[in-house]
Amino acid sequence: EAKRRAGGSDEVLAILGKVCDDAEETAKHTQFGSCIFANRPGDGSAREQAASCQKVLGGFANICHAFATKRYRSNCINWGILPFTIDDDAAFDYDNGDYVFVPGIRSAIANGVETIPAKVITKDGIDDITLYVKGLTEDEKTIILEGCLMNYYKAQHSAKA
Repeated sequence: EAKRRAGGSDEVLAILGKVCDDAEETAKHTQFGSCIFANRPGDGSAREQAASCQKVLGGFANICHAFATKRYRSNCINWGILPFTIDDDAAFDYDNGDYVFVPGIRSAIANGVETIPAKVITKDGIDDITLYVKGLTEDEKTIILEGCLMNYYKAQHSAKA
């Protein structure tokens, strides 16, 4: 991430060059993090720990058919992890090292857009994927846009001062 902010890495620029016209400019305005693909993540007694560990390890998003519990989805949001879902019949067969590019996600969240077109960049090519962020409350949108629940509270406190 530090290398990207200082002007980009060759790998990142090569990946972005596959999905946009100006990779260097796009790299300046794009965040990078890890993503978990799962069928129904978030079951079991460690739901809160799982979301926090994912964030500490660079997690930016979960992509799944459905979340096992509302609590886990909420914990992901509280840690600033995007809670994407995909259609039940959508298959995903991606490998470590594949990239998901979601252009305009910040604007989409801010404007309540629930259907998000994205690209999956694999070693074999580029796949279109439709991601969903359904049913976010206004507070959840703000938490995601602030980066996490702690930042959300900080912003609220600063606004009152």
